[in-house]
Amino acid sequence: MSSRLGRARTKTTRLYSFIFLFGVIYGQDSSNKSLDDILLDDNIDFAFDDSIFNSPFETEQESSKNDWLDNFTIKVSQQLYSQINHHRIPITPTLSIDRKRDLEINRLGTNVRYQNVFAPGWLLQASAQLRLHWAGDYQSEVENKNFEWEFRGNELFLQRSFANQTIKLGRQTVVWGETLGNSVLDVININEFRDFSIIDIEDARLNQWLLVWDFFGDDSDFSSFINFFPEFNPNPVRGSPFFFEMPFDLTEYDREGDLIFEVGTKWKRSFKGSDVSLMAAYLYENQLSFDVPSEAFKNPKPKVNDFVLFGFSVNRALGKLLLNLDIAYSHDVLLGSFNFLSNTSMNSGSSSKANRLGTSFGFEYAVNNNQNISIGIQAQKLTNIDSTPFDNFSGNERKVFGSWLARYSNAFNNGNLTVSSTLQGDLKGESLLALMDVTYNLNDKWAISTQIISISAADNSPLFLFSEDVRLGATVSFSF
Repeated sequence: MSSRLGRARTKTTRLYSFIFLFGVIYGQDSSNKSLDDILLDDNIDFAFDDSIFNSPFETEQESSKNDWLDNFTIKVSQQLYSQINHHRIPITPTLSIDRKRDLEINRLGTNVRYQNVFAPGWLLQASAQLRLHWAGDYQSEVENKNFEWEFRGNELFLQRSFANQTIKLGRQTVVWGETLGNSVLDVININEFRDFSIIDIEDARLNQWLLVWDFFGDDSDFSSFINFFPEFNPNPVRGSPFFFEMPFDLTEYDREGDLIFEVGTKWKRSFKGSDVSLMAAYLYENQLSFDVPSEAFKNPKPKVNDFVLFGFSVNRALGKLLLNLDIAYSHDVLLGSFNFLSNTSMNSGSSSKANRLGTSFGFEYAVNNNQNISIGIQAQKLTNIDSTPFDNFSGNERKVFGSWLARYSNAFNNGNLTVSSTLQGDLKGESLLALMDVTYNLNDKWAISTQIISISAADNSPLFLFSEDVRLGATVSFSF
């Protein structure tokens, strides 16, 4: 993957929880700290500097303590989001849903990352999230509490680096594919789908227990992984926009002693201004599949499905233009996996399988050092239609289906002020999500941002229940 694309991913990670809305939506959150704790600048020291009188032992001990703290990176942020458009959604000629103005998100979060190169060639890395859901946040409202908190460990891996290879063992993610935002090859990472808030993509991806081996040659690289304990996308959180009450509960997958694993390998060759990659993997679908229970008062059991993926990825830099193309062929995927990711996606006959051919292509154009334009399209199609019973899936899945994404960003004031806009829609033209984001960096530690998100959707779109929603959000973050 080119270094230019790596920079592009860093610039665009804040919006990609939206891209996952059609199959990859982002979910969790960022948060902040009380203003009372940070009104005073701790860097200002008016005390007399008596360090020259310290003993050598005290100086060495203090230096060692500071070095240990330098291994931590902490980000604290407070986030507010509200649905501000009061409207009604017609379900039938005589029935409609009242969508009132409502505060959906009011949460304080802390992201902590620890990186320690404790010996030559050795790296220990860990990260975690802490969330406090204040009054008004949908998660605390469901629990009928003034606040609700949650903790999640993310990364925890040990890396050993040699002259031309590395080995990583522990909780981590594997990223394949070049296309920005909605690559058909980015299926190795499981995701948590929460709400419509803007978050970093790293917060939405859930890490898994992997052994990863990377080999770096002069022109070619190899990368392989083994997932010892495959996990799956969590079910929507009760009270969240993606949760809908049902007469039964969706349960988590019970392994019952089943030994399941994932394995994959990738070869990449670099040319002047271009990278080409070939991939093969044995995977489990990230999204659990459910059948409507045949008996009353009985919860459906989730089903998992393994499949084989073959992928091809290439990018090409032409001056200020970066072109990307990903192609994936998936053998024996469940038909139910094409549905919109919510707990309303109950599948009848979802045990039927099909082969799927997918492609993601797009470009990124750097107008200048401050302006950037990117467009991406994802399209998928079933390849064994004739061998699949028609009544097991919708007619739309017999056609090409997918989504598109367009984004423009412009940085002002030496990069401290960034204005960006995003449009996301499906290929059938049945839905459109529009986002405007303004972010201002007060200094190296403080940043504030505000977003407005509008959704429009046709009656037969998966986003129909969110049509005409307008959300206004704001985030204040402090990093150190």
